[in-house]
Amino acid sequence: MAEGQGVKSLLAARDLLKTSLDKSRALGLELDETSLRLDTVGRRLLSLESALRPVSRKKCTFLAIGDHIDCAIRPADAVLKVFESVRELENSLLASPCSNLSCYLSTVRKLEQALRFLSDNCLLAIQWLQGVIELLEDNGMTNERYVLNLKSSLSILQDLQSSEMESRRDGGALSIAFDKLECEFRQLLTEDSVPSAFDPLTECSATKDACVPSSPFPASATQKLQAILERLNMSNQLESCIDAYVDVRTLNARARLHALHLEYLESPTSQFDDEKIIESDLERWSKHLQYAVKHVFEHERRLCMQVFEKVGQEIWTRCFAMIASRSGIAAFLQFGSKFTESKKSPDKLLNLLKVFAVLDDLRSDFTQLFGTKSCAEIQTLTRALIRNVVHGAWEIFWELSFQVELQRQSSPPSDGSVPLLVSFVTEYCNQLLGDKYRPTMIQVLVIHQSWKHEKYQEGQFTNQIYNIVKEIGLNLDSWSKAYHNRELSFLFMMNNHNHFCNLKGTKLGDMMGESWLRAHEQYKDYYSMLYLKESWGKLLAPIAQAATNLAAEEELIDRDLLKKRLKAFNEAFDDMYDKQYNWIISDEDLREMMSLRVMQAIVPIYGSYIKKYRTTFTLDDSANRYIKHSVQSLENMLRSLFQPKHRKLGNSQSVTTNYPIDNMKNVMTSQLYLTLTAA
Repeated sequence: MAEGQGVKSLLAARDLLKTSLDKSRALGLELDETSLRLDTVGRRLLSLESALRPVSRKKCTFLAIGDHIDCAIRPADAVLKVFESVRELENSLLASPCSNLSCYLSTVRKLEQALRFLSDNCLLAIQWLQGVIELLEDNGMTNERYVLNLKSSLSILQDLQSSEMESRRDGGALSIAFDKLECEFRQLLTEDSVPSAFDPLTECSATKDACVPSSPFPASATQKLQAILERLNMSNQLESCIDAYVDVRTLNARARLHALHLEYLESPTSQFDDEKIIESDLERWSKHLQYAVKHVFEHERRLCMQVFEKVGQEIWTRCFAMIASRSGIAAFLQFGSKFTESKKSPDKLLNLLKVFAVLDDLRSDFTQLFGTKSCAEIQTLTRALIRNVVHGAWEIFWELSFQVELQRQSSPPSDGSVPLLVSFVTEYCNQLLGDKYRPTMIQVLVIHQSWKHEKYQEGQFTNQIYNIVKEIGLNLDSWSKAYHNRELSFLFMMNNHNHFCNLKGTKLGDMMGESWLRAHEQYKDYYSMLYLKESWGKLLAPIAQAATNLAAEEELIDRDLLKKRLKAFNEAFDDMYDKQYNWIISDEDLREMMSLRVMQAIVPIYGSYIKKYRTTFTLDDSANRYIKHSVQSLENMLRSLFQPKHRKLGNSQSVTTNYPIDNMKNVMTSQLYLTLTAA
């Protein structure tokens, strides 16, 4: 069964192969016939190609450059159309005012774009047309209609480009448009930059915010200014607007500062030698500088930031720097520098500290206002002023003890009072130790030490005050020995130790300490005892003994001896009174106390003596002529002692002891100035 099936399969395969072979033989015969036909067609095409070859070459050349012609004509056509738009835009800008600013700026923008297109494409279109014409002419197409059209288009483009370049050289409509925008910018500024009429120092005495007026530019004006700047910035045409802004706002700032009457800033350096003038000028300078910085320049900076916000920080900082420089910040700084160059004096130290305090108070304002590279000149002036102030203050402060020492060679007051130097220096030290000057002086010392790459040592300031007080003490010891009169020397030391006792409760007294004050109290009592004993005690001894004798031995008293003793007392008292009449006890309480002690020591004994004397000479009127002083007149004379009258400072200047502090400062400032300058 299986074998029969296999035979059938083989027979079927044989029949299939036979059929395929027959078909292949038939296809081969057909291919032979097709090949013969193709050979015939090929021979015909060769002969046709030979016949059409000249025509084909010319047409193919035209077809090949057709694309080039299209590429040249299309941009040339576009350039011509843009030229038409440029003329329309230029006519519009020349005829239109800037009142409708947004439309005007839009037209300017369109004109810039059109001109930029022409700049980028006109020359290229000309070059392409020239290339195509040359190509056509090289291929023998010189008189064809489309070649003539291309040449005509090329001529038109060349004429337009030439006229456009000529227009650019003459300024052109765009340049005129920029000029119009700059004029509009200046007009907007001028209209909205009218300085307000007010007294700056009166109305600005409360707070910064209360003083600074709101922006003079309304929001609409600000937007217009910004739009003009933004448009001109994109066209690199900002400089004229910057100049206009600086001119207008400088005039505004100057007008506000002019109201302060700043003529004194131009005063010659010689005026800085007059303490009254410098005190007044520095007070004004301090107020005016703070007003200028916090209210004028800060205001101008905010306006610069506001107006030039969209064109960049570098622009507005440069504008502000020019406004600040041209409106007078340098005059303030140069005034301070001129003051630092004036003569040395103790008062100059206090004034230098005032200047430093003002600059320190404005430090953050200066950093914010003038901290950019555009304000380099202002920074240089400021640094120079601070350097001169710090160095000048340090130098005077550090030389004070030496200057006090130099005064040791002068003579003490002839009236035994407290020398002006002692009063001045102790009061001066109290000022330096006070809250007004001490923090500033320490700050100056810290800065000066840092400049020397050294660290400020705690107590350096107070140690220098100790040195000054120590030199005063040494001066007093030296001066006390210069007196030829022991009583006057004792009075002198009593006066001065009492002066130091009175420093209790002051800054200087607190610094020196309780034990130091107690020691001076003891010295005051000691020298007052010596004074009384050495002067009035010796005077009182003879008459006191006589009064005792009168009471105990009246019957034995020699009347002539009584007269001689009374006469001797009168002469001795008058001599003592005349000698001490010009002596002074400076402190009122001490003066009253010492007058009372002298009267208590002399008046009762003298009164007792006179009473006994008159009893003894009751019937002898001639004896009354020896009674030169009544008890009341003697008491009045003693009360008149030690009162402030006139005294001398050293051997030269005569001054009153009831001395106003300003006059005392002038005298001592002048005297210390000589040694400070000589140092």
